[in-house]
Amino acid sequence: MTKNRNTTSIETQLAHDDRHAEGAIAPPIYQTSLFTFESYQAMVDRYRGDVTQAIYSRVDNPTNTVLHEKLVLLEGGDAALSFSSGMAAISNTILSIVNPGDRIVCIKNVYADTYRLLRGLCSRFGIETIFVDGADVAEVGRSLSGAKLLYLESPNTWMFEEQDLKSLATLARANDVTTIVDNSWASPINQSPLSLGIDLVVHSATKYISGHSDTVAGVVVGGAALVERIDQTVRPYLGASLSAQDAARLIRGLRTLPIRIQRHHESGLTIATRLAARNDVVRVCHPGLQPKKSSCLAGYGSLFSFELSDAIDIPTFCDALELFHLGVSWGGYESLIVPAEVSLNQAGENNAAVDFGVPPRMIRLFVGLEDPEDLWRDLEGAFSAATKKLVINTQ
Repeated sequence: MTKNRNTTSIETQLAHDDRHAEGAIAPPIYQTSLFTFESYQAMVDRYRGDVTQAIYSRVDNPTNTVLHEKLVLLEGGDAALSFSSGMAAISNTILSIVNPGDRIVCIKNVYADTYRLLRGLCSRFGIETIFVDGADVAEVGRSLSGAKLLYLESPNTWMFEEQDLKSLATLARANDVTTIVDNSWASPINQSPLSLGIDLVVHSATKYISGHSDTVAGVVVGGAALVERIDQTVRPYLGASLSAQDAARLIRGLRTLPIRIQRHHESGLTIATRLAARNDVVRVCHPGLQPKKSSCLAGYGSLFSFELSDAIDIPTFCDALELFHLGVSWGGYESLIVPAEVSLNQAGENNAAVDFGVPPRMIRLFVGLEDPEDLWRDLEGAFSAATKKLVINTQ
């Protein structure tokens, strides 16, 4: 890692490592399943915990250690862990805190698979979850008595509503409740939950941290004791560690994270502002359009949603787009859309979009790294095609 940590900016520290073996500018990828010991005593020392030599890549790997050091630096925590997906990070972190009979308080319109984890798997283990309006500090506060965990996601999914993380962290600590926030949307560049009193931060590192749509990964950062608890009581046994190859891809992504986030911030606001001005758009859900005084955001991501009026035929609108692709996930270089009416009709139980009343005419839109003027022309063309199709069908 960078030697002058206290005298250089985050951007510089993310872009630079100390040189590695043989003068390599990038850290080596330790593509190995296990690590051997030079002597019997060396192995004894490691198993006793007297030294930190790697043993087995499901447990530790030097490439991943470089990634963890950068994440600690970026989020301002004490320790970090990496996982093979964002949901692995979320599930490992939650399961390290709660036990049968405990209660979780979670905000509404949380990420769909987090919702399914809480409503499905956790409930099978006798862990109760209640869902509250995260924007209502008083409502959250009333729900905390007797709870073990407060799970936050700011902004949340589909509706992109912020939570006052500082106030909620204060209330949680007063009630001896551990807090987790999914910080994937804002990224560590635009929001620093640990500095606001939050205990643990999780990311779907598949998104902005990777930034290249070629890696599925998750991370958690926080205080040493809580992260060690994850590492000692859950992570080794669920077997969802991140590979060294994927850790190296995340290290690569971190080097360009600040400059990519700035582009997403600018392009996302540009597109959101123009959509809000259209008569055939009912509303746009983007935190930057009406900033709150209690906002903890230093900037914005480019994932947001907008609701179409009945004047637009949604299937035609989607099919007319050329630069925006229909697809899940986000955070990469490419622009994407997901229509709510598709999500609302998803097969299976525990559909958060249905349960929390996401309007069926919402479109979730991710603005990638393409020229925003090209993206706007693509959207205008889709609006034109969808309106014409509706007129033809009514004659």
